[in-house]
Amino acid sequence: MHIRDLPYPDPGRPDVRSGPRFLFWLGRNQLGGQIKAALWGLVHMAALVSFPLAIGFGVQAVVDRSGSRLAMAGALMVGLTALTALGDAMLHRAAVTNWITAAARVQQLLARKAVELGSALTRKVAAGEVVAVSTGDVEKIGWFVEALSRFTAAAITTVALCVALVLYQPALGVVVAVGVPALALAVLPLLPRAARRADDQREKAGRATELASDTVAGLRVLRGIGGEELFLDRYRKASQEVRAAAVRSARMWALIAAVQVALPGLLLIGVVWYGASLARDGRIEVGELVTVYSAVTFLLFPLRHVEEIAMAYSFSRPSARRAARVLALRRSSAGGEGAATAASVDGGERAEAQEATAPLGGDLYDPVSGMLAPSGVLTAVVCGDPDAAGRLADRLGGHPAHGGPGDGDHGGAPSALLGGVALDEVALASARTAVLVQDKDPVLLSGTLAELLDVPRSGEVPAEKALEAAQCGDVLEALAQASAADEGDADPMRTRITERGRSLSGGQRQRLALARSLVTDPEVLVLDEPTSAVDSHTEARIADGVRRLRTGRTTIVFTSSPLVLDRADRVVFVADGKAAGVGTHRELLGTDPAYRAVVTREADGEAAVRSAGRPAGPAGHGLEDLAREDVAREDIGRIEEQIEESA
Repeated sequence: MHIRDLPYPDPGRPDVRSGPRFLFWLGRNQLGGQIKAALWGLVHMAALVSFPLAIGFGVQAVVDRSGSRLAMAGALMVGLTALTALGDAMLHRAAVTNWITAAARVQQLLARKAVELGSALTRKVAAGEVVAVSTGDVEKIGWFVEALSRFTAAAITTVALCVALVLYQPALGVVVAVGVPALALAVLPLLPRAARRADDQREKAGRATELASDTVAGLRVLRGIGGEELFLDRYRKASQEVRAAAVRSARMWALIAAVQVALPGLLLIGVVWYGASLARDGRIEVGELVTVYSAVTFLLFPLRHVEEIAMAYSFSRPSARRAARVLALRRSSAGGEGAATAASVDGGERAEAQEATAPLGGDLYDPVSGMLAPSGVLTAVVCGDPDAAGRLADRLGGHPAHGGPGDGDHGGAPSALLGGVALDEVALASARTAVLVQDKDPVLLSGTLAELLDVPRSGEVPAEKALEAAQCGDVLEALAQASAADEGDADPMRTRITERGRSLSGGQRQRLALARSLVTDPEVLVLDEPTSAVDSHTEARIADGVRRLRTGRTTIVFTSSPLVLDRADRVVFVADGKAAGVGTHRELLGTDPAYRAVVTREADGEAAVRSAGRPAGPAGHGLEDLAREDVAREDIGRIEEQIEESA
C-alpha cells in the first residue's frame, strides 16, 4: 500500500475484542509493508554492524604493514557507508509509510463508525474521547506499527551478530552472546510499572481533553451564567494532574534508558578487560580484539530499539483499547453486551450482508413507545421530555439506545420498523436511504452553499425548491451580499460558509440544515425541533412549505409549536415514553389536558380548568377563545404574506 493510493477502498473488519488484538489485526493487515520495512532494516543494520569487521581488518593490515589489505579495508568501508545510507533512507521511507497507512486505516474505520452511528455516537461515548481517539491515539497506534519493523530488523541483526561472533572468536563471542540477551531482558521488570504509569497519564489526558471539549462547546452558556472561571479552574486542576502523571511516567522511562546505557557499558568494559588478557597471552590477535570491541559498540544501536518498542507498545495499548471500544459500538444493542461483543468480532458483517432486495417503505412504527407514523402522512410528535424525544428520534432512524427514566427503554431497545422491517437489521446504506433523521442541533460543514447542498439525493427535489420551502430567501440575500463583497460575484451558491456555520445566526443555520435534509428527499424524514430558532411567522411558512414539498412522503416532526402542529395531518402525544394520544392538534387540545399543558406551557391545573370551559384567572380563555386565537394568528400570517407579495 502506497500513500498515494489512500484512502483504502475497504479498511476491513477490525478485531475489537481487546486493544492487543486490534494491534495484531492492524499489523497483520500491513504484513507486506512490515516485511518490506524489515528487509530494508536488515540491509541498514547488517551494513552498520559489518563496520567492525572492516575496522578490524584495517587495523590488522596496519599491524602487518600490508598496503593492499589496507586499501581493501578502505574500499569495504566506503561500500558499507553507501549501503548503510541507502538502507537507512529506504527503512525510514517504508516505516513512515507503515505509520501513515496504519493511521489512515484507523481513521477510516472511525469515520465509517461515525457515519454508521450518526448522532448516536456521542450518546454512546463522550465526545472528548472520540476526539482523543481520532487524534492522539491514532498517532500512538501508528507509532507502534512503525517501530515494529525496525525492532524486527534489530532483533534479527542482533541474533545474527552474536552467532557470527561466536564463530569468529569463540572465547569473546560466548561472552557477548550471553551478555546481549541479558541486557535486552534486564528492563523487563521495569516495563509493567512504566506501562501502568503511561496508562494513568493517558487516562488523565483523555479526561482533560473531554473537559476542554465540553467547556469549549458550552462556552456561550458558561459566559451567560458566569461559570467560566469555575470550569477554567477545573481544567487547570486536570491539566496539573496530567503534568504530574507525565513526570512520573517520564521518570520511569528515564530509568529504563539509564539501564539501557549502563548495562551495555558494563558489558563493554568486561569484553575489553577479558579480550586484553587474551591478547596479552597471545590467544587472539589485536585485530580480532578490535573487531569484537567494535561489534559490541555497534550492538548498542540495535538494543535501543528494545526500549523503543517497549515504549511504543505501552503507549499504544491504551490507545488501541480506546479505539477498539469505539469501533465495537453497533447500531443495535438489542442483544445485550455479550451479543454486541460477539458481533463486533466480525465487524457487523451480518447486518451489512443483508442487502435489501427492494426499497424500504410503508408505515414507520416504534415498538417501544407504540408511536405509528403512517406512510405518506405528515405526523407531528409532541413529547414533554426533550431527552426522551431525542431517544425516540434515534430509534426511528435505526439507532436504538439505552433509555432514561420514564422512557420505557431499559437496556437495549429494538429499533423502529419500516414496513415491518427492523431498520437495524438491514444494510446501512438501505436504512440511510429510507430514513433520514435531522438532529435538534444540526451541523453545517465549512464550504460553499452549493457544496453544503451537494448530498446524496433522489434527484426529485431541486435545491431551489428545498431552499424555498425552508424559507431561506433572506439567507440567500445575505450570502449574495457577502459573496459580492468578497469576490465581486453576487452568487449565494458560491459563498463560503464558515465551520459549523458560525458566520450565520441560529435561525439561518437551522433553515439551511432543513433545506439540506429536504434536498435528499428520503422516503421518511424525521425532523427534531426544526423551527425552534425562528420567529412564529417564519415558522408557519416553513410548516406550509415542508407540507407542500413532502406531499406523498412520510414526514415526522418533533415539535410543541401550535403553528406546526396545526398543519400536521396527524399528531401523536408521547408521555412517559408511551404514545398516550393520537388525533389532530385541535382534537387533542379539546380532549387531552396533559397535551394542552405541554403545547400551551400551562400548569396541569390551568389545563384542567380550561378543559372544563371555565376561565383560569385574568389571563384565562376558554377552548373557543384559544381556537379563535389560532384562527386570528393564521389571518395575520395571510395578511402579512399579501403585504409582502404586493410590495
